Amino acid sequence: MENQSNNQTNSNKPGWEREIVEKLAFAAITEQRRTRRWGIFFKLLMFGYLLAILGISMYPKFKQEIGVGGKNHTAVIDLVGMIAENQNANAESIIDSLRNAAKDKNTKGIILHANSPGGSPVQSTYVYDEIKKIKKEHPDLPIHAVVSDICASGCYYIVTAADKIFASPASLIGSIGVIMDSFGFVETMQKLGVERRLITAGAHKALLDPFSPSKPEESQYMQNLINQVHQQFISAVKSGRGARLKETPDMFSGLVWTGEESIKLGIIDAMGTQDYVAKEIIGAETLVDFTQQERLVDRIAGKLGASFSSGIHNLVKEWSLH
Repeated sequence: MENQSNNQTNSNKPGWEREIVEKLAFAAITEQRRTRRWGIFFKLLMFGYLLAILGISMYPKFKQEIGVGGKNHTAVIDLVGMIAENQNANAESIIDSLRNAAKDKNTKGIILHANSPGGSPVQSTYVYDEIKKIKKEHPDLPIHAVVSDICASGCYYIVTAADKIFASPASLIGSIGVIMDSFGFVETMQKLGVERRLITAGAHKALLDPFSPSKPEESQYMQNLINQVHQQFISAVKSGRGARLKETPDMFSGLVWTGEESIKLGIIDAMGTQDYVAKEIIGAETLVDFTQQERLVDRIAGKLGASFSSGIHNLVKEWSLH
């Protein structure tokens, strides 16, 4: 009777329906926050678990690279992929790798693991010059290149600075040339009825513009530029290979050769793998990777770290609002 009396009393209060709705809404919001907090907690727990798994999975590699203290070794540095400033094979990382390897007192020799179609002539020149510099500073430290699948263009530019170049019989080597390409859409635009409206300050500011007719004088100017770069490439190859190079009319034409044919032309020195060069040529069969580049685990850890920080921020925010 008393409860019925209270219910009747509450129901007689003005706005009682609104009060009940507000209580239900606040209860729902509180439950939603609680659920969200637990969701964030379990996500953070999962991130921590994944990081631990990654650390465990990468441990053998870390041990292989770091656990050779006091033991003579051959440093291996990757020259793999397109050579460009924004790629793994960029001058800064390769040069840092070379310097670290040369600085290590237990490094008895350096192997450049070459597998690249080439890339930037500027980046290639930086690395070529650094190898020459290190050889001058450390005359007793051998630096050899070992080609796997391909070593063409800028990659070959770099390895000609090495003491010797080794490869497989089926490796592709060479492409001593320079390329610059573009497209022309003038006739296509005419067929589509598109008018090109170009405003420049400077007679050649729109040099090789693909939407304007080609100008013979500009094409010749660019040809002269790449001819200069080509001559720089040729000079580097001749300087690096010296008397070993058996020049032919098409040697600097951009052609590539197999490893077997490259030996006959003096483009490389011999057949050999990294293990062979380390053991038989350098005399230190333990290989240590000195390549300075962002590892997969670092990339994943970076992304997980960002998610972890975001999760912490949201969790603190949720608790502070509670």
